[in-house]
Amino acid sequence: MKYLLATRNRKKLVELQRILTTVEVVGLDDVPSYVEVPETGLTFADNALLKAREGVKHTGLPTIADDSGIAVDALNGMPGVFSARWSGKHGDDRANLELLLAQVGDVPEEHLGAAFVCAAVLVLPDGRELVTHGEQRGRLVRTPKGDGGFGYDPIFLADGQTRTNAELTPEEKDAISHRGRAFRDLAAQLPS
Repeated sequence: MKYLLATRNRKKLVELQRILTTVEVVGLDDVPSYVEVPETGLTFADNALLKAREGVKHTGLPTIADDSGIAVDALNGMPGVFSARWSGKHGDDRANLELLLAQVGDVPEEHLGAAFVCAAVLVLPDGRELVTHGEQRGRLVRTPKGDGGFGYDPIFLADGQTRTNAELTPEEKDAISHRGRAFRDLAAQLPS
């Protein structure tokens, strides 16, 4: 069975194709007429469901979507659902990362706890919906390290790790990441 992954983020598509090895997954770039819906939800699950429902409506394919971001303890869980557009422009990873670091510039080290959070969903053409969640706890580091991953990976040190998410190999990151956890759970529940 072919599934649509409701994203144009190539790095995310590659990451999810690594995790969802048992199914064929195509991205929105394979559906050129598709117009992405705005992420207007107040939770990660709300936004993921918006995208997946629209994917099914537009293509008729079972659609997988996720919404994820970083929740910083000292910022009361922000940027949260606004992670991708924290600096005001959607998808400007560098500006988002720099703004977040500036905002916690005076926060003591012991209060730099954070978590990556993900909601992954599947919406089927018959209306059934499945929602899973994943979380990766850790803390922020003040100096970006590593060239891998994307988003806030260079400033996130997961619990039990000595390297940021951006310093991990793709396989190491997939094994412990919020998205990896949510999508492995989703994959285990996909209809046969």
